[in-house]
Amino acid sequence: MKDETIYHELVEGLTPYGQTHLLRHWRQLTPDEQNTLKEQIQSLDFDLVTRLNSARQAQADTTVTEQDVAGPSAYHLNNDSGKVRLELAQAVGDAALRAGVAGVIIVAGGQGTRLGFPHPKGMYPIGPVSRAPLFQILIEKVVALSRIYNVRIPVLLMTSPATHEETLTFFSDTNRFGLPPEDLIVFRQGVMPAVDAETGKVLLAKNGELSLSPDGHGGLLEALQKQGALEQMRAAGIEHFFYMQVDNPLVPVLHPAFLGYHILSNSEMSTLVTRKVAATDRLGNIVQNGDQLRVIEYSDLPEELADKRHEDGSLVLWAGSLGVHLFATSFLEESAEQELHLPYHYALKKVPYIEDRGKLIEPLSPNAVKFERFIFDLLPLARRAIVVEVDPQQAFAPLKNPPGAATDSPESVENQMVSLFRKWLQDAGARVNPKAVVEISPLYAIDSDQLDGKISPGTQVSADTYFV
Repeated sequence: MKDETIYHELVEGLTPYGQTHLLRHWRQLTPDEQNTLKEQIQSLDFDLVTRLNSARQAQADTTVTEQDVAGPSAYHLNNDSGKVRLELAQAVGDAALRAGVAGVIIVAGGQGTRLGFPHPKGMYPIGPVSRAPLFQILIEKVVALSRIYNVRIPVLLMTSPATHEETLTFFSDTNRFGLPPEDLIVFRQGVMPAVDAETGKVLLAKNGELSLSPDGHGGLLEALQKQGALEQMRAAGIEHFFYMQVDNPLVPVLHPAFLGYHILSNSEMSTLVTRKVAATDRLGNIVQNGDQLRVIEYSDLPEELADKRHEDGSLVLWAGSLGVHLFATSFLEESAEQELHLPYHYALKKVPYIEDRGKLIEPLSPNAVKFERFIFDLLPLARRAIVVEVDPQQAFAPLKNPPGAATDSPESVENQMVSLFRKWLQDAGARVNPKAVVEISPLYAIDSDQLDGKISPGTQVSADTYFV
């Protein structure tokens, strides 16, 4: 009788939302399957799902026009003509790092599916010589900084339900690559259901399982709030957070000048950009919108506006987002406390589902809507925000596409890493065989300046070498 009581309670809860179809196979499920389905149903906010469906069907035209946006002004981390300003920012950032007021957030909910890698993407081996995984490279950058500045740097790492347990095991097995256990907080982001595009009904992935997917990197705020991490970090004196995604091994973690510009500007949110090469670059566009900064996805930017140019031929909307930010901890706290801190975006996707008779349907065209939130939507909410430009060859090598792809593939990422490390070594006076594959561990040198005194001028590097 217990399962019948639960069944009727679930029916009662789902009826007001027209979602009772989720229980149509209930009596064919095992007790464990029934329990899983019950927990998934009870974890969802069906009020929210209903509101999102209504908002999607009534959403207004959001066409971007030339009058809405302009290219932003920006500071520069490389080749800045304002050398004094850059040196001041570097000094201010150094002082903040030495004071131990900065932490790191890594968004690592994605799987390596597109890479043919059935594990969390952060576990993908990308070191050109060492085969070090992405997680190792990023964490060792944090460990290196903590040693350089003699401070603790906490890392908040957000996983998804699909990657959480394997990520925990991985970090336990690797001793967190030298990061103290108290400085690594791993927590899960939330999930949202896929709904039928026509009816708004939540889809079943299996007879006893909802079709759920992560709620986007914008789910960070709610996940941090549930974890109590921001309150914990504030108590530890952390005033700023460097935010990054897990797929970029060249990301300049807590670059002192980036941090310095952020602090000098009293910025609540600072974002790192690169100058777009082509109007069609698949990067979010950082634009000036009145007195605010905002991000427009490349897919939402009209072609004629994306290709609009100045007299010298340069793009008007030139700033491509790297998905790298600095946040004031107080701004994250304030945003997390607001009920509607970030909007949901709608994506029409092909989502397999179980139909009424229990048969799995593999749709040939998009049939379902997924709901996601994006962290960059905090940008226009910041009372003060700045843009900082960086050379992409030194800071941006995202791993997104499978082996053999033309761009953002394992091969292209490794080649870019080797090219950068070869330049560091040559700038330090080493002679590097053009055919030699070289890699520098962050624990050996986190940037070219860190090679001073470690590489003697005239040093010959003739074979594949991992400097560690």
